[in-house]
Amino acid sequence: MQMISVFNKSSRLRWIIVFSVILFAAFFNFQCGKKTGETDQPKYASLDPTNKYVGMNTCKDCHSDIYETYIQTGMGKSFDLASVTKSSAEFGNHAPVYDHHLDFWYYPYWENDSLRIMEYRLDGKDTIHKRIETITYIVGSGQHTNSHIINTNGYLNQAPLTFYTQKGKWDLPPGYENGGNTRFNRLIGLECMSCHNSYPVFEPGSENKYHFVDNGISCERCHGPGGKHVAEKKAGKLIDTSKEIDYSIVNPAKLPIDRQLDVCQRCHIQGNAVLNDGKSFFDFKPGMKLSDVMNVFMPVYKGSEKEHIMASHVERMKLSKCYTESVKRAEKQAGNDLRPYKNALTCVTCHNPHVSVRQTGSDSFNKSCQGCHSKGGDPLCSEKTETLKLNSNNCVSCHMPASGATDIPHVSVHDHLIRIPLTEEETEKIRQFVGINCINNPEVDQITRGKAFIAYYERFGFSKEALDSARRYIPGKTKADIIQNFRHLIHLEFVSKNYSAVVKYANAVAGVSDSLRKKSFDNLDAWTAYRIGASYLETGNPVLGEKFYAISYKLAPDYPEFANKYASLLLTSGKIEQARKILENSVKEYPKFPATLSNLGYLLLMQDGDTAAARQYYDRALSLDPDYGQGVVNKAGLLMATGKKKEAVALLKRFQKRNSGFQAANDLLARIESLN
Repeated sequence: MQMISVFNKSSRLRWIIVFSVILFAAFFNFQCGKKTGETDQPKYASLDPTNKYVGMNTCKDCHSDIYETYIQTGMGKSFDLASVTKSSAEFGNHAPVYDHHLDFWYYPYWENDSLRIMEYRLDGKDTIHKRIETITYIVGSGQHTNSHIINTNGYLNQAPLTFYTQKGKWDLPPGYENGGNTRFNRLIGLECMSCHNSYPVFEPGSENKYHFVDNGISCERCHGPGGKHVAEKKAGKLIDTSKEIDYSIVNPAKLPIDRQLDVCQRCHIQGNAVLNDGKSFFDFKPGMKLSDVMNVFMPVYKGSEKEHIMASHVERMKLSKCYTESVKRAEKQAGNDLRPYKNALTCVTCHNPHVSVRQTGSDSFNKSCQGCHSKGGDPLCSEKTETLKLNSNNCVSCHMPASGATDIPHVSVHDHLIRIPLTEEETEKIRQFVGINCINNPEVDQITRGKAFIAYYERFGFSKEALDSARRYIPGKTKADIIQNFRHLIHLEFVSKNYSAVVKYANAVAGVSDSLRKKSFDNLDAWTAYRIGASYLETGNPVLGEKFYAISYKLAPDYPEFANKYASLLLTSGKIEQARKILENSVKEYPKFPATLSNLGYLLLMQDGDTAAARQYYDRALSLDPDYGQGVVNKAGLLMATGKKKEAVALLKRFQKRNSGFQAANDLLARIESLN
């Protein structure tokens, strides 16, 4: 799965339907539970910014027994190079997957030791398009899914095919169904990579370019960087951890309960993750508050207990009476100074993160339940004896039922809301919209709330009322407000397509172009410059449009869209050689972006009269995407110019069958057919 962002198209549609009646600005409110067990902690060495990661193989030197079991867990097997051993998929006896929305077929196969995915399109019995990509990485342990990633010069993209192991079925990945197929273009950004794997070496100024990618989630994602821990142990500084805490490394079980859960929630809480200003997905380390780095938002419905998403385990558990009561009980007890919440219900009450769930067995989970729910040695359960026997006295099967997740198709997961099951009728009677829950921070600031609403609109398809709500939280009435919040205000008005407002905000900030200078993992300044530049163009000012496009390209040169937009504008303004250098470099860096290929072909044709080179680049663009409209128009124009009218007409008519709304192609076809 790609959590890859966190929400996807299928869950988006579900949320849109539910929100369509009640999503008005006045009804958006935030419900945040009170944090529990927060105390000031001595500073762990792992939180020292100079402390370095050492890698799992270093941990293995002293903890080989833990290492050997951990690498068999879902986390240990979360990410690896594509190989027959890594893959859990079935090959050879399956039908191709068909996307009837886009009219593409997909078929996976092994060629020697390389995993390939073929995309093709048919016209009758003729294959009119075929694209084959080699898979570099497989994501997922195989317990639920295997998804697939392509590496092109360090740029990572998800392939449009996933194997769902529980159903033994190939299908489109989560979010690609119902017309949401982005084919080979979904970017594997830091948000996705930082949960499904160990931290990579990422290129600032890109959206999905990596210099190094590890294979699997390592020890240090839960224990923090181990450089100082290793140095201390090699120096002979040993600590009796039965008597005191070793602050050279984080043992999550010894953290206050909220910070302990934050370690798990860093990835096992799926929703709208909004980074704090200046933070990146690299910045959270065990022992910190998750809210120091990001705030995670979720729509909440009273009575929606049967609806849950794939990675919502902690959030669902915290809704359980078992959790709330156990925390109250633990806080009343004197407790263990090393593990004050040892007797509260936490993730590690049931899950040993060093041992695979497949090897744990149901008896282990049932014992966790019976630790509290027992009297005189007899389990307390109101269910009939016959039913208990039928279910092998398995508490989990009844009180944490397995069912489909709302965001991942073909997957069955245990809901971590522990409860006496409700009937469908009871659930519907109490269904009621509550608001938007800031899951990990009861005191989230107003600006972050506003940013959350922008993300709900832009990424998850919510209606424009979400933007009205964002305006309530991001002030922009006074000059001081604009100066302080101008990046977020520009983002808000840009996604609202209120380009004149973007220009107004940009003009209100003295030296705005000079203030956009930071190259960062989230490309915030680059995106702000891009939005300003596009807004100047929309309002008829190409000179300032070019100026801000230049800034966006300078700050994020490894994002092909910025390179293409800037080069296109340079080409339009007659700055041919500058445009050529940008396009050639972009094509060299990432040769699978149809727009840059097509524009480079056009430049070579117009500037050099090189019809052969232009044809080559047009063909490369359309081999990647036969529905790329501008590429079709460019190639058809070239065919006409070289006396190949029939080929041009055939190309345009084939394109028109599936893309009748692309007006430039319609106009060109009409002009060609009007010629004698």
